[in-house]
Amino acid sequence: MNVKDFNYELPQELIAQDPLEDRSSSRLMVLGREDGSIRHGIFRDITDELHPGDCLVINNTKVLPARLYGTKEGTQAGIELLLLKRLSDDRWETLVKPGKKAKPGAKIIFGGGLLTGEIVEIAQEGNRVIQFSYQGIFEEILDQLGEMPLPPYITHHLEDKQRYQTVYAKEEGSAAAPTAGLHFTPQLLAQIRAKGVEIAEVTLHVGLGTFRPVKVDHILDHHMHAEFYTITKEQADKINQAKAAGHRVIAVGTTSTRTLETVADEAGYVREASGYTQIFIYPDYQFRCIDALITNFHLPQSTLLMLVSALAGRERVLSAYEEAVREKYRFFSFGDAMLII
Repeated sequence: MNVKDFNYELPQELIAQDPLEDRSSSRLMVLGREDGSIRHGIFRDITDELHPGDCLVINNTKVLPARLYGTKEGTQAGIELLLLKRLSDDRWETLVKPGKKAKPGAKIIFGGGLLTGEIVEIAQEGNRVIQFSYQGIFEEILDQLGEMPLPPYITHHLEDKQRYQTVYAKEEGSAAAPTAGLHFTPQLLAQIRAKGVEIAEVTLHVGLGTFRPVKVDHILDHHMHAEFYTITKEQADKINQAKAAGHRVIAVGTTSTRTLETVADEAGYVREASGYTQIFIYPDYQFRCIDALITNFHLPQSTLLMLVSALAGRERVLSAYEEAVREKYRFFSFGDAMLII
């Protein structure tokens, strides 16, 4: 299967640059898995699509303000750094720009000395391992100095960091938001619970690989980056009880989907687990756990578009995307949503 099979034309002006004032006022396209039917609505009305007994699975990861700007000690040269993965308490794998100025032994000063990082190693793909030094609590310093690591297609400045967090974010560790969850408000979640829908939580820390384009011609040659996930027994039990009773498991986002499909057995039941997943879901994949998916509109030729195509069929999904373009839906992280049922 060729990467170009997942291409579509998207006018630049349809890439959402800013979040809507009301999270739940995004548009919602409802796509039928079996017949390709399409309905249009508003996200807050998603309660009409949910049934008592359904289990909605959300990803409670929290995005770190992981982009830092500093200067190289001794030269004052500007350095941009993106935290990728915590290796130990104060040692991180990072992406550094420009890389040629980031050799082992180099020190980078942030916030006038509030935070100092020394490059101690060059890791895979040219990433740098940095040992940080500071006084106080690292997370508080990071919140003071760091910026949200918005994807490269968003060029507007984000005034409120919380708009790139879900309202239920609590487990810090992501380099990107699980954007399907950005549409929910506390009020909407309360309405969903009041309808008798169970809400279960998983954690998958989204890595930088979510932004990386597929650079190979054939999708089977693509290497997926590993991302850390956790699901507790309590949350697994909620999902399994819904499935055992014949109710639907509805994943909020591709990250929740990948977590559930990683830990599900052949019958679709999930277990308490944690670890790293590199699961790559593309057409012909047989879903074991999820029955429906809430997701955003994804980049052309991306692994996320491939996952959605695996659930609803490539031709149906691309046809729905063409309609979304005609109807001027807003695309990508701050854009509108799709429910595949």
